[in-house]
Amino acid sequence: MSVTTPPDKTSTKLTAPLRRASLDGVPLIIPIALTAIVMVAGLFDSIPKNMIGGLAVIVGLGMLLGPLGNRLPIVTKIGGGALVCLMTPSILVYFGIFNDNTLDAVHSLMKEANFLYFVICTLVVGSILGMSRKVMIGGLIKIFPPLVVGTAVAVSVGIGVAMAFGYDFHRALFFIVVPILGGGIGEGVIPLSSAYASALGGESGDYIAQLIPAAIIGNIAAIISAGVLRRIGDRKPHLDGGGQLVKTGDTDDLLTAEDDADVRESSTSPNYAMGVLTICSLFVLGTLLEHVVHLPAPVLVILISVICKLFNVFPQSVEDSARGVYKIISGYFIYPVMIGLGMLYVPLNNVIDVISLGYVITCTAVVLSMVLVGFFVGKAIGMYPVDASLVTVCHSGLGGTGDVAILSASNRMNLMPFAQISTRLGGVTTVISAASLIRVLG
Repeated sequence: MSVTTPPDKTSTKLTAPLRRASLDGVPLIIPIALTAIVMVAGLFDSIPKNMIGGLAVIVGLGMLLGPLGNRLPIVTKIGGGALVCLMTPSILVYFGIFNDNTLDAVHSLMKEANFLYFVICTLVVGSILGMSRKVMIGGLIKIFPPLVVGTAVAVSVGIGVAMAFGYDFHRALFFIVVPILGGGIGEGVIPLSSAYASALGGESGDYIAQLIPAAIIGNIAAIISAGVLRRIGDRKPHLDGGGQLVKTGDTDDLLTAEDDADVRESSTSPNYAMGVLTICSLFVLGTLLEHVVHLPAPVLVILISVICKLFNVFPQSVEDSARGVYKIISGYFIYPVMIGLGMLYVPLNNVIDVISLGYVITCTAVVLSMVLVGFFVGKAIGMYPVDASLVTVCHSGLGGTGDVAILSASNRMNLMPFAQISTRLGGVTTVISAASLIRVLG
């Protein structure tokens, strides 16, 4: 005869809420346990330094920290899960919580396998192919006025505020304002550092350390601004296109990309393999043409996708397949990607070394100038102000990294094609202008 021990009622009461809690229908205890296994494996240097190991780290942490950020008071209003997923890993890396094995695994995924580019390419191609042609054309035409005016105002305001805090004109322009608007670290800070070293002398590495802090603080300010814009849109729906830039009079065109895709996908199931092939092939074509037209591959992917949509190059089934992959990535992998970005792309040690009240206020003023100009200029030319402001402020983010974070904080991932234009073209223009100007001013 077996003897059973009566359950401990106190223990049962304590663990019952955890056992009842769920995450998108999955018992919360399961992702907690699986993530814990991965973290323990890292302590023993046993996480594979490849895509599998990297995914294990970022997906587990993203699944837990993203929903947590969306439930935290105050934080949920200024970026929520996106801000938490970006900053928490960055803080943990700064304090040495993650060991080399864990960081190497994520590095293999995010940088060597370039998972970030796959995510961005998926968001660009999927959203364009699933978008109304009329809305797409209108958006591409109208994003430039708020972008150009916003950049001019941001430069002027940034220089003025910086000088008010005691910075000279040269320092304010080239080492605070320009890195914020330069299009990120890889596409902005690094080429800027080379240009500065060539013009002023010294090593480019010395200039990178001086440029990165402004870019990072500007990116954080842009993410918080995106969260605030989302709240404004929720409270005043007439200002919010929900991911659509241009107001149109035709109700057929008022469908967002998601609405359009949902109607189509109700009749046919997407072929996800076809979707992945389409997305990856367009990026490969972009890299091939990069050597001919001398534009970055991510920009060429936008142009190629627009041409394919305009001329109906792909049948509806292929567009729906690409859109299906987009929905998976935008729905389930954005928070994990933010974890990877926070671990590798947001080095807090660079920020803390130079941080001061005047420095932070100047960086914030640059970003807020982009936000306000995008909002009011967009409104004046018939765009939805919230969405126009979001696309404009992407110019002050960390390139593709910043675009993902900003649009995630605002829940507007289908604005990615327009955000990439704002970031890439705006960044390239800023870098070229600054590199030429610093040779003149010295």
